[in-house]
Amino acid sequence: MDSEINHRGGLSAPRPRETSLNLALYRGLKWGVVRPLLHGLFQAQVYGQELVPTRGPALVVSNHASYFDPPFLSCAMARPVAFMAKEELFNVPLLGPAIRLYGAYPVKRGSGDRGALRAALTALGDGWLVGVFLEGTRTKDGRIHQPKLGAAMIAAKAQVPIIPVSLGGVEQIFQPGSPWPHPVPLTIRIGKAIAPPVKNRKPELEAVTKACQAQIHEMLDLGRD
Repeated sequence: MDSEINHRGGLSAPRPRETSLNLALYRGLKWGVVRPLLHGLFQAQVYGQELVPTRGPALVVSNHASYFDPPFLSCAMARPVAFMAKEELFNVPLLGPAIRLYGAYPVKRGSGDRGALRAALTALGDGWLVGVFLEGTRTKDGRIHQPKLGAAMIAAKAQVPIIPVSLGGVEQIFQPGSPWPHPVPLTIRIGKAIAPPVKNRKPELEAVTKACQAQIHEMLDLGRD
């Protein structure tokens, strides 16, 4: 990658942001597919886009309740957001090259947290926004009940800011008994950046993780406004 973890634990000399090819594909998918769904079918309201840095790496953390969350989150951020994907998907014709150009990074099956950590740090080193769901999996009510320390750990090692995002209403997109998405109104709020932990120690990781959880829940509680 174009940057490495320096002796202080941060990223050194990151590229300024995504390549022109990544951005072209992102914009094509955004305006041709994702944005019409987000703002048309789901009548989404997005708040706080002015808080998104226009250049350089940052970690984006959010709640998670739907398969739509990654593309909707990326669209709302107005910049591509790299999410991890299973390594096998990159070998699928058409799909593999597309998700790679769009920013997905591969994680080997069975590699666990170390593989995900290395892949996330590589993406951050290349100047991307990197997306991490704070609980690591979908929840039925869209709230964060058992946040994991992985996001804070990545931020501590890379020394990049953490941007909390709330995805309101996504838990209602798929409803029991129906395989089709329901056109429920969505509200996406982007919060103020949280500084990364100074050191990769459990008390600091827990404090930053709780701060992210609290801010996301506060934004969820604001509702649709």
